Parts: sequence; structure tokens; C-alpha cells
Amino acid sequence: MSPQTPFVSSYLLYLLAASSEAASAEFHSEVRARGLRVPEWRVLACLFDDDGQMITRLAGFAMLEQSRLTRIIDGMVDRALLERREDAKDKRRRRIYLTPKGRAIAEDLVTRARAHEAALLKRLSETDRGRLVPALQALLAALDPKAG
Repeated sequence: MSPQTPFVSSYLLYLLAASSEAASAEFHSEVRARGLRVPEWRVLACLFDDDGQMITRLAGFAMLEQSRLTRIIDGMVDRALLERREDAKDKRRRRIYLTPKGRAIAEDLVTRARAHEAALLKRLSETDRGRLVPALQALLAALDPKAG
């Protein structure tokens, strides 16, 4: 890039954050309409994909600090969206599972999220649509210290 190129409007990290913020804001209104906060939606989505996770692993996928996630899970257990169960192999450990109520909400929101994603991608050219997700997946893999 030349020194005349504006910094912020071409800075990758700004572009990633601003794109995420704008795209997420559209969908997060649907999440809040269901009576959930965004971190709760992330937990439901993670468990929808892989029910019965340990809090440590769930915190990574939900992009939350473990102590904050524990408080969020406590509230979701109180609202009968999640339940804690003993790990079958180690009785000292607890896994987090969706309840039937939590699964129904997760299924509805995942369906809505997929529709939102499809509508969002339609705003791009076919070429850009085909490159965006693989490029972001490649970037995440390159940044993951465990991926090497």
C-alpha cells in the first residue's frame, strides 16, 4: 500500500471488526427479541453444534472468559435453557447440555441465523461470496496456535 492510502479504511483488523459489528447488529436484534443476550445466543449456538461440552471448551467457542461464562450458564440453568450433568468418564467434571426448551430456541435461532447469513451474502458478488468464508477460515487457521 502506498503512504497515501488511508490507514483505517483499509486496515484489516478494522475491516474485520466493523464488518462483524454491522452484520451482527442486524441479527442480534432477533436474539434480543427472544429474550436472550448475545453471549447466551453464542452458548446456545455452540451447544447446538456440539452438545455436552465442558465449560473450558465452550468458553473458547463462545469467545467468553470462563468466569463470565460460568455466571451466564448459571442464569441459563435457572431459566431451564441448559443443564449440568456429570461427565460419564470423570464424575468430578460437569458437562453443559441444552434442555428441550434450550434446544427449541437454539434450533429457531440457528435457522434464522442461516437465513440472515444467506441474505447478507447475497449483498456480495458471487465471486466474493465464494471467497469470503474460505478466506476467513484460512485466516483463523493461520492464527490458531494449535493448528500447526
